[in-house]
Amino acid sequence: MKVLLVFAHPERHSLNGALRDVAVAELEARGHEVRVSDLYAEGWKASVDRADFPEMAEDERLRVAGASGRAFTAGALTEDVKAEQEKLLWADTLILQFPLWWYSMPAILKGWVDRVYAFGFAYGVGERSDTHWGDRFGEGTLAGKRAMLIVTVGGWATHYAPRGVNGPIEDILFPINHGVLYYPGYTVLPPFVAYRVDRMDEGGFRQVADQLRERMRSIETTEPIPYRMQNGGDYQVPSLELRPELGDPGASGFALHVDRMRVGLIQL
Repeated sequence: MKVLLVFAHPERHSLNGALRDVAVAELEARGHEVRVSDLYAEGWKASVDRADFPEMAEDERLRVAGASGRAFTAGALTEDVKAEQEKLLWADTLILQFPLWWYSMPAILKGWVDRVYAFGFAYGVGERSDTHWGDRFGEGTLAGKRAMLIVTVGGWATHYAPRGVNGPIEDILFPINHGVLYYPGYTVLPPFVAYRVDRMDEGGFRQVADQLRERMRSIETTEPIPYRMQNGGDYQVPSLELRPELGDPGASGFALHVDRMRVGLIQL
């Protein structure tokens, strides 16, 4: 298996960096080929601006989606973006690794998504009609590939439990799992989350490292999060609202988009 790990932490000699080494070593020990995109070390440009579309006329108004689509079709995206797109096409599995900052990913990783997920590559693909609203949410360029998150969190696990003050970790990570990974077609695995990392001692690290090794050993067989496919019949077109007879009675929000009937023994 070919794995791309996109690493977004500014300090290589951090607990996050140590977990990256654990993940890469275990994957390679299992015979997988691994590439790492270290965004901070590589000085990744995070913001989208006119410099991303060098063939634009100086007096042209920047409309990012349109400019992105034209540049992608013409092969005129910047070289750093094209290199990351090639890695995504090469990889069977994508891992995004980052610390949870202000309930989301670091800005540099969001900027990686903004720039690499070009129109025509990760979105704006497929037929769009009265019965088919494009190839997305289970379909798309990256369909057939797996993806998962490795996330470090400063707070306790109970703080991110269903009744925790921060809200369930599944809800916090939903925009990334469902919106960034599932949208362009990835099959999304449950995330690996390490808690209380700011207070972790050597014994705690060994325990978390062992758990991460186990996740890397089972990465090819782990049951994915059973998100509903947009074009699989669960959603009404063109409103794209879940059919009224589906979902748990009284349920709302993110949970509606997980098909609980397909949940096996996995821990979401």
